[in-house]
Amino acid sequence: MRIAIAGAGAVGRSVAQELVDYGHKVLLIEKEFARYEPSTVPGAEWFLADACEVSSLEEAEMQICDVAIAATGDDKANLAMALLAKSEFGIDRVVARINDSRNEWLFTEAWGVDVAVSTPVAIVAAVEGAIDVGHVVRLMDLGRVSRAGIGRSATNIAKFTLPPDSPLVGRQVRALAMPPDSAVVTLLRGNRLIVPDGHDVLADGDEILFICAMAAEEQIRAMVSGEPH
Repeated sequence: MRIAIAGAGAVGRSVAQELVDYGHKVLLIEKEFARYEPSTVPGAEWFLADACEVSSLEEAEMQICDVAIAATGDDKANLAMALLAKSEFGIDRVVARINDSRNEWLFTEAWGVDVAVSTPVAIVAAVEGAIDVGHVVRLMDLGRVSRAGIGRSATNIAKFTLPPDSPLVGRQVRALAMPPDSAVVTLLRGNRLIVPDGHDVLADGDEILFICAMAAEEQIRAMVSGEPH
């Protein structure tokens, strides 16, 4: 798979190296000469250019890429690159980094974004997941965003940590009344990762990772707390 990444800062280089290690062909596009350091990710192809210009992307042969990632530290640049990748070059999968959570509403299909990754939101989710026991914490959007900016995602990855007074403690995973369009993926018990087979019994403090439709989150919250929905 050929993947183009705009932005060779710390984030862009880190993503590029991971993708190279997985065997993908990676093109790093960077417009600032000070950050143009091919030796930092020698397995990637480097291109000194502005990813917000059509001519630069044409020269980089963006049209033969399978995925485009807008990973700069500038939300305006990420939106511009995403829109060009989708509208001018027909890239099937466009991922964009959100630096300022106040701009999250802009990262929609209308701007060519298939998946928006918010660094601030991810950090907040990590904090909430550690201290907000008994509450559903959304970790990541999986679905596409509508052009109208509503119905932000069809599917989310989320988790909750079981409090000691949850009615789910002591019950088998297969006995959970999970709502439609949702499924338990893994359990984290201390340092142990469990892929549940249905017979595993839930314990106080278990971190449960699940996939669900956005509409199902409220039902899952009620299930964890034992409150009527």
